[in-house]
Amino acid sequence: MDLVTSRPVRGRVPAALAVLTAGLLAFHRAVPNTPGRVGSLLESFLPWLGLVVVPLFLHGLLRRAPAALVAVLLPVAVWTRLFGGLLLPADAAGPRDLVVVQHNVADDNPDPAGTARALADAGADLIALEELVPDALPAYERVLGARYPHHVVRGTVGLWSRHPLSGARAVDIKPADLTEPWSRGLRAVAGTPHGEVAVYVAHLPSVRIGPGGLASARRDESAALLGRAVAAEPLDRVILLGDLNGTADDRGLAPLTSRLEVPRRGFAFSFPAGLPLVRIDQVMARSAAVGLLRALPATGSDHLPVTARITLR
Repeated sequence: MDLVTSRPVRGRVPAALAVLTAGLLAFHRAVPNTPGRVGSLLESFLPWLGLVVVPLFLHGLLRRAPAALVAVLLPVAVWTRLFGGLLLPADAAGPRDLVVVQHNVADDNPDPAGTARALADAGADLIALEELVPDALPAYERVLGARYPHHVVRGTVGLWSRHPLSGARAVDIKPADLTEPWSRGLRAVAGTPHGEVAVYVAHLPSVRIGPGGLASARRDESAALLGRAVAAEPLDRVILLGDLNGTADDRGLAPLTSRLEVPRRGFAFSFPAGLPLVRIDQVMARSAAVGLLRALPATGSDHLPVTARITLR
């Protein structure tokens, strides 16, 4: 009797890695957030997980491993389902559109006047700024005031507008364990040609990546406070602009992303400015659609400005 031995299937390990990558993309919410907020850390860089496909595909091609080549199609399909829409071109501009700019100008910006000029040249209706410090504020007021006659500043955040602003007030998003003065949220009503819009500007606490994982407890607490403020907003139309120190996929921002629409076009990675890897500068809206989001050229900040067109409903 002849003995028949089966040859091992080539590419089993790359195929398994491809399936694992697809699983992490599709079910990232199932990754636990403890210890170290691993789930949020994964979600912060979720689009980049697709790069795993490249070495897996090359391995399968060079080793002539059909199993690996077929398996690679799975993460490609999931990535396309999650992020493919962001690569599509912008929708046509409409009559009910507002152009907005969001920028963390950095408290150590060496050229606030130059930064202000660059932002003004973007031709936005609304400009939101964070990390406004007393020494630099007059430069922003002087330069932006020529084109934006209406502005409000609360603490270290500010809003400049072509349209009248009313009802300006600070929004309390301060984490409970902070005792020093800390004001990073505001709300104002912009009287646009298409009706009133509540505009929120916010700068959530920073997160840090260390040996214990992602330290984001303060950011998450602040996001929850901001989410409650947005939920209680009496106006239907809401625009949120801010450095939220988190990506739209990060579950830590769920109090906001569950209530507001996120951009439908454009990755617009904004941080760090020298090698942008994540978009933590966000534009979100309610009763409005956020169209193409794109990053603008670098200023004197460690963030890139981002701009978007918002269609009011």
